[in-house]
Amino acid sequence: MPLEPDCALEKRRVVITGLGAVTPLGNSHAAFWEALIAGRSGVGPTTAFDAAKLTTRISAEVKGFDPDALIGRREARRMDRFAQFALIAAREAIEDAKLPEDPDVRARTGAIVATGIGGIITVENTTFEVGPQQKWDRISPFFVPMLMGNAASAQISMNYGLRGPVFSVGSACASANDALTVAYDKIVLGDAIAIVTGGSEATVIPTAMGGFCSMKAMSTRNDDPTRASRPFDKERDGFVLGEGAGILVLEDRDFAIARGARIYGEMLGYGQAADAFHIAQPDPESKGVILAMERALVRSGVRPDQVGYINAHGTSTPLGDAAESQAIERVFGPHATSGALAVSSTKSMHGHLLGAAGAIEGIATALALHHGILPPTINYEFPDPECRLDYVPNVARKADVQVAMSNGFGFGGHNTAIVFAKHA
Repeated sequence: MPLEPDCALEKRRVVITGLGAVTPLGNSHAAFWEALIAGRSGVGPTTAFDAAKLTTRISAEVKGFDPDALIGRREARRMDRFAQFALIAAREAIEDAKLPEDPDVRARTGAIVATGIGGIITVENTTFEVGPQQKWDRISPFFVPMLMGNAASAQISMNYGLRGPVFSVGSACASANDALTVAYDKIVLGDAIAIVTGGSEATVIPTAMGGFCSMKAMSTRNDDPTRASRPFDKERDGFVLGEGAGILVLEDRDFAIARGARIYGEMLGYGQAADAFHIAQPDPESKGVILAMERALVRSGVRPDQVGYINAHGTSTPLGDAAESQAIERVFGPHATSGALAVSSTKSMHGHLLGAAGAIEGIATALALHHGILPPTINYEFPDPECRLDYVPNVARKADVQVAMSNGFGFGGHNTAIVFAKHA
């Protein structure tokens, strides 16, 4: 039975007024965007620890990030790296949005920031430091507050006096997409006038990389790191782990216009569906992915032929990329291969940020609409007969796209598609 739009959810429109980013391609949304359209890779040899014993020794790390200078030594030491990333990205987004400091506005503004794994660095460091001596009574009193997945949202709330809905969302690599959907609903339903939302992740550590290596999920192109992440390319051999944060300020459109805010674009709606298939492998029939995209179109009131760009999940895994490509063909029909629908994966440049991926990809999608430029899929050299779409190969493309979609899929079979549009 087809879904029908919920007319009750059409009362308020939701727009994007602020962007903030800490990424392997730069530590501001402007630097991130510049690197994307230049087709630069943020992948290199892992420097956070000695990865010599791992099958994958490369990653997409954040560079030049000094938490002591940006946050203050005392406060920075009380936060896990993922929360530090989120706080600095939120600082940029809130300043970019020029969000009013009026207490009444801040009381109606929330912080919903996703993470897939949370404070795993804190867990690992504490286990390595305390565990061998079994000195469990020496664990820091900040251990639990630092590892909590909601720590990023809480830090943003405390630093900026946000007293609206404040919590975290966790659905593996779909986490940030899901955070945006919850933020959207909170504004549409009138529970908030604005939400600071997105995702943050910091997992370039031995346990996380070791775990992914054991799953044989990551690329082993250790001698050629900048060409390792190659979504949709026939020679792809796995994803490249990244880290960082992306934060967007979503607002009620009427409020944003009334205060004269600059608007990057509009979030029209979203669709969610589960594979109900496997904890880590995609459904070979892509049933959940197809449903998520179909539901996003219906809820947004958009026809398939109105979508001009898709920022794909596109992780560079053999099974995942083929499944997503074929699902797009199923949902968009002849439009998918007509030359009027472009698809690209920015993970080719910034790697896979897990629970933060959908946030920085949401930023990329919004900026693509705002600037009329589509970021490329770099390292696309050898066409795969199972991937038959226009992947914007290697070079950014000018295109006056009005409507775009951003996909996010996670372990556990979580699928979320978001529809964005130019603001009008």
